Amino acid sequence: MIIFTRVQELQDHLNIVQDQQKTIGFVPTMGALHEGHLALVKISKKSNDITVCSIFVNPTQFNDPGDLEKYPRTLENDSKMLESVDCDIIFAPPVSEMYSAAELELKRQKVEDKDWTGGKTVDFGQLDKVMEGTQRPGHFNGVAQVVSKLFRIVKPNRAYFGQKDFQQLAIIRSMTQQLGLPVEITGCPIVRESDGLAMSSRNVRLTATERKVAPLIAKTLFSVKEMKEKHSIAELKTFAEAQITSEPLMQLEYFEIVDAETLQPVSNYKEAKSIVACIALKLGSVRLIDNVIL
Repeated sequence: MIIFTRVQELQDHLNIVQDQQKTIGFVPTMGALHEGHLALVKISKKSNDITVCSIFVNPTQFNDPGDLEKYPRTLENDSKMLESVDCDIIFAPPVSEMYSAAELELKRQKVEDKDWTGGKTVDFGQLDKVMEGTQRPGHFNGVAQVVSKLFRIVKPNRAYFGQKDFQQLAIIRSMTQQLGLPVEITGCPIVRESDGLAMSSRNVRLTATERKVAPLIAKTLFSVKEMKEKHSIAELKTFAEAQITSEPLMQLEYFEIVDAETLQPVSNYKEAKSIVACIALKLGSVRLIDNVIL
């Protein structure tokens, strides 16, 4: 396994790989890796000659500077985990390698930076106006910005993302298509703890008491999936909201049942080919999200 921190050095290496007609799989992460990330690497390994995993805590997708500061940075441990699943390359650049001072200043001033689009117009329509978009304004612009940069650096054939960030996956698919980037986007199933809690880098910040009640999130989603045959969408929403608000440590931000393609709320099951239930809440000071396809 090779670790690169500079864009040019990584590209020089990958140019040789591409000249050899080898395929590149890519797993973008912000580090603090867990088994969910490793599952993405394993899937990539099966379909590509070379797998690259990036570890970069992206400052432009954080609305709260405190949240950015608290985000765990565990490169040494992450490297050991990636080596255990035979990842070929780690790309772990410093912020200065990914962003100019001018770009970061635009973020600080909350001015939208469209230079990352390469002069093309990117419009996410309603995809970034609901759920996470309402809770975290500007978040998805930051996500799309860094992923587009990484795609242009790595030039992967395929890229792998977990479905826990369902809305993010939809945004990345849209961005990739609109910018005409030749990358196949693959969404991979959520990896869960034995008690159902969706794996997340944020889970380590839960106290013992909070971790004990955290499985209620998945339990609620799984109950909603089981109940859908005999209950309306309105009834499912009422049930889920009641379950979460009954736990004093949880503060519900939203529970939505939406069209899996447009992410717009639906009022009955015939409105969409595929429907997904999405939830976001705060457990103590830790914000968690999850979803289940109905």
